[in-house]
Amino acid sequence: MGPGPVNAHPRVLRAMSADLLGQFDPEMTGYMEQVMALYRPVFGTENRWTFLIDGTARAGIEAALVSLLSPGDTLLVIDFGRFGLLLREIGERIGARIEMLSVPWGETVPMDQIAAAIESVGPKVVACVHGDTSTTMAQPLDGLGDLCRAAGAYSYVDATATIGGMAIATDKWGVDVVTGGLQKCLGGPSGSAPITLSDRAAELILSRRHVEKGIARADLADGRGIRIASNYFDLAMVMDYWSEKRLNHHTEATTMLYGARECARVALGEGLEARFARHAAAGRAVVAGARALGLTVFGDDRYRMTNVTGILVPNGVDGEAVRRRMREDFEIEIGSAFGPLAGTMWRIGAMGYNAMKHKVLITLGALEVVLRAEGFAAPAGAGVDAALEAWNA
Repeated sequence: MGPGPVNAHPRVLRAMSADLLGQFDPEMTGYMEQVMALYRPVFGTENRWTFLIDGTARAGIEAALVSLLSPGDTLLVIDFGRFGLLLREIGERIGARIEMLSVPWGETVPMDQIAAAIESVGPKVVACVHGDTSTTMAQPLDGLGDLCRAAGAYSYVDATATIGGMAIATDKWGVDVVTGGLQKCLGGPSGSAPITLSDRAAELILSRRHVEKGIARADLADGRGIRIASNYFDLAMVMDYWSEKRLNHHTEATTMLYGARECARVALGEGLEARFARHAAAGRAVVAGARALGLTVFGDDRYRMTNVTGILVPNGVDGEAVRRRMREDFEIEIGSAFGPLAGTMWRIGAMGYNAMKHKVLITLGALEVVLRAEGFAAPAGAGVDAALEAWNA
């Protein structure tokens, strides 16, 4: 019950136990086409270019940025937590010129400030995290794409922590590239990064196409743009692999594709709106239960992620001792924190297969027992009662 990874859905684990297929087997390429179709509604898009990057969620982030940016381009990072700082670091490694629009951890960035920053720095790419698990805040994104397009910029959103648990409205937001991960709200293992690209972003990336010499063909020409600085994360090459060309790039991670496919099938089978409501109920319950125990919840309620809740460690309580007792006595893992929040906060996640009423109630009941054992006067039964009422609200 931490900020991720969480327990995978049993259907996903079963799907991943199937035998391997050759990467050009018609059954395998059929699964690839199914994955593209299944993830379009998950991303809230009609984008043709919706597929998987083989690697953890960070692989998707790096593939997006290295394929959009060239050395010397300006990257504007909307920064409100650890993973905004990660976007900066990846941009620096690419050789981009970095501009930061930062707010203290626990806040989000108003859209008028984003508009002013775009006008001031004239970025090639604007990059933002949707939900940053380090702070448990979710950045509002309505209007971001319009601001970027009006300025001739491209927009990138890291939705690793929210995809499948909060609405990802790629087309409504008007953003160009969105990436995700399986290991949080989608209820799968880490190791595959779904991605979607607008036609506009795809045109830019394909203009930088470079065909490997060992698989070059007379009917394929390199693009006129600067070659993408990574081979593995070259989205132009990966797109040729996922297209009808089936131009070999890497050997597709078959087992991960099975898992990613089943994650989307489970999500769509439940219904996205029902799924989002379930995560919202779980988040409400954790917040209400924590407050009923006399604990302080971190951040602004208006912009809280539904699937991860930050709870401040009370004065006089050993936060790591609480985490250790939770795990050893109840076999429940909760998270700690990073950076300026390290040692001050627990992070409780209720997402994917774990965003269930009974799991939230068991976690809060265990937390109450452990807090009392550590000397904190938690009211008996109050957390579970409040959580149950909030879930049913």
